[in-house]
Amino acid sequence: MSLNPRLVKESFSVVEPVADKATAYFYGRLFAESPHLRGMFPPAMDVQRDRLFSALTRIVWSLDSPDSLAAYLGQLGRDHRKYGVIAEHYTAVGNALLATIRRFAADIWNHEIEAAWVSAYTAAANLMIESAGSDSGVSPAWWLAEVIDHEQRHQDIAVLTLRPTQRLPYTAGQYVNVQTARWPRVWRTFSIANAPRPDNTVRLHVRSVPGGWVSTTLIRHTRIGDTLMLGPPMGTMAPREQSVRDMLCVAGGTGLAPLKAIIESVIASGRRPNIHLLYGARTAQELYDLPDLIRMESSFPWLRVVPVVSGQPAYDGMRGHLPEVVARFPSWAEHDVYVCGPPAMVNETVRRLQQDGVPLSRIHRDIGQGER
Repeated sequence: MSLNPRLVKESFSVVEPVADKATAYFYGRLFAESPHLRGMFPPAMDVQRDRLFSALTRIVWSLDSPDSLAAYLGQLGRDHRKYGVIAEHYTAVGNALLATIRRFAADIWNHEIEAAWVSAYTAAANLMIESAGSDSGVSPAWWLAEVIDHEQRHQDIAVLTLRPTQRLPYTAGQYVNVQTARWPRVWRTFSIANAPRPDNTVRLHVRSVPGGWVSTTLIRHTRIGDTLMLGPPMGTMAPREQSVRDMLCVAGGTGLAPLKAIIESVIASGRRPNIHLLYGARTAQELYDLPDLIRMESSFPWLRVVPVVSGQPAYDGMRGHLPEVVARFPSWAEHDVYVCGPPAMVNETVRRLQQDGVPLSRIHRDIGQGER
């Protein structure tokens, strides 16, 4: 059975406008038919529903890009090991997914569309199962990590340094899912804020999110000596090792974390591109990592750090919102660009960069950490 991305995309576009209803139906169907699976999920399902639809959207719209899709599905398959997912669970998920798409795309549904979805899901599930199988026995399903430092940089921001009990293989720009003892089965994503180190320690930049179970726990209730659980590193926003272009990095809030890791890795590589880092926050007090960035700038003359404040009129420095500030500079069209932060900032910055002539293929983007 061959893949038919067109039919999958057309039918999925009918479901997208009713994403909330569709995801609620999916989980209701899944747990009704396989009630034993409910214990694998957190008590509150809001974030889980958002994650499901986000992942499904990425998979559907990447069906025409098999290499990038395979890389993403491989990461998902490895990541699912931390939940205790085994091959048999994919059948139950596939049945619930097919029933959901069939229900919410009923007006256009036919045997051809159903066959396209069965083919696409089977191929995706097989990739995830194979990836999890090859990873089993080579890497753990999760890593235990001791908190060896906890710095409160702002009332809502902390920097945590962790030492995993086993080597955590990752590349600069990736993120990990984190679980605390306070909230079992609740995993939240946080970007790693440093390039790989010989001592295997990793840093996380954490901002407290309103109503955020894990972020609030990490900031207010986590102490040196505590143990966290980490999922396998994920994400593809890595520096291009062979690139000779200069770099623009645009960081909003704790979106700084993966960009700092990328800059560290470039410095360690021996390359000497000019790097502009536009680092934005609402107030000067929320530029929580500025002293360390200034130290990096002083030791690497090719790095220029530009702090930007958007909500403090008396600030004596660059003021404005990051997308607008990006446009104040001469063209970035010949740069490799990395953008991370709140979704609205990222989207608007990318839009302006494209208008400036930066090809989308040279714009690497991610949203900031936290309750996603």
